[in-house]
Amino acid sequence: MGRSQAIQDLNDTRHDPRDPDPWYALYVDSSIPLADDAKAAFLRDVASRSRQFLLPFVRPLSRLMMILLSIPKTLAPRSAACGFLHRLIYWGMRGFVSPPANWLIMRHFHIATEVLQFVAANTRGVEMELEGLRPETLADLKNDVFLQHDLNVYNFIIDINRQLNEQGLDLEPVDELDFSCITDGEFPIEEMPGGWFNFIDLESAIELYTPMYQLLLTDSDFWRACNSLQLDETISIYATQLVGEHKFLGLVNNRHPIVPESVLGAAHRLMLHGLAVESLHAYLVKLKRRSNPVTVRT
Repeated sequence: MGRSQAIQDLNDTRHDPRDPDPWYALYVDSSIPLADDAKAAFLRDVASRSRQFLLPFVRPLSRLMMILLSIPKTLAPRSAACGFLHRLIYWGMRGFVSPPANWLIMRHFHIATEVLQFVAANTRGVEMELEGLRPETLADLKNDVFLQHDLNVYNFIIDINRQLNEQGLDLEPVDELDFSCITDGEFPIEEMPGGWFNFIDLESAIELYTPMYQLLLTDSDFWRACNSLQLDETISIYATQLVGEHKFLGLVNNRHPIVPESVLGAAHRLMLHGLAVESLHAYLVKLKRRSNPVTVRT
């Protein structure tokens, strides 16, 4: 079932006032900005049997494994096999993760790149070269894309604040925003595999991958990846300061990066991270449609 079919199925849902469909209620609700195809993919994923029956078993096992792995990682914090980790993730996604979950993961790198580009393009007094991540195929993920995603966020925060501080500048609202880096449309992502074994939902997949992350990354890389999730608040503040509208911050659940959360809840916080970036990108798309952008990129 493709994304268009998921949207069609939700649109065709018959409403019974005595037995309302909770997923349909969330789909028609427009209080939270989300692209229709992304919302349909999220709802199909969270409504899956995998999430209903597999996740309750996977989650405690994953967290137990992380507790046990903390012992060898304390003794050998710099041991790592990053290349093998990314090949393992690629193999698992290709063979076992559901099409909606895979597509949401791939899409995330595109929209996260564009959010950072938007902030950089509209911040007065800074010049930044961003290493954009735009994987089009699952095989592209083998190029350390997950690790680079985390590095991009930290390097972005360091670079933009260093330049602002050196010039005595602050992030300020912009009268004419540049939305040229925000895509209003689909991304060039290949069709995701839909074999018999491609059934694992997004959060279950993340729970399974998190102990492998801990084992095959250095201790520094793993902690940085987990703590980067709380930077949702930081990046959202940057964007809303430029836009001059702060109500979006109420949608951000990963907060207070100065007080790190436990790594044991990283999988669920990663789900919230994905939702927050989707909402922020959809909000910027909405603003782009209302404006007269410098250039239109589709």
